[in-house]
Amino acid sequence: MTVRLADRDGAVVVTVLGEVDGLTAPQLRNTLAEAFDRLDGRPLVVDLTRVTLLGSAWLRVLRDSADEAVHHRGLLLCVVVDENRPVVRPIEIVRPDQILGLYHCVDHALAGGELHP
Repeated sequence: MTVRLADRDGAVVVTVLGEVDGLTAPQLRNTLAEAFDRLDGRPLVVDLTRVTLLGSAWLRVLRDSADEAVHHRGLLLCVVVDENRPVVRPIEIVRPDQILGLYHCVDHALAGGELHP
């Protein structure tokens, strides 16, 4: 797994490539913690469109990150998933609609807070 962290258009964007499983989830958790430290009131966008496997370890990272965003920072965690990607089903199972915004592309997530299904 490769994780990239970038400042972009008034947000911090974390792009994840490859497999997220029990071995790689700690790296992702650390990157998200670093991203939270850089937000300064901006939204956090997590781009999963290049993820090839989304294991259950990601769901724990997602829950913890969403909790950090919503309850401690008053922000919505924006997750970008392509509707045909293997990440959609695990996310649909946990139905995290109230704790994060789901988008189909990074540009929509950056467009200003409205959900773009």
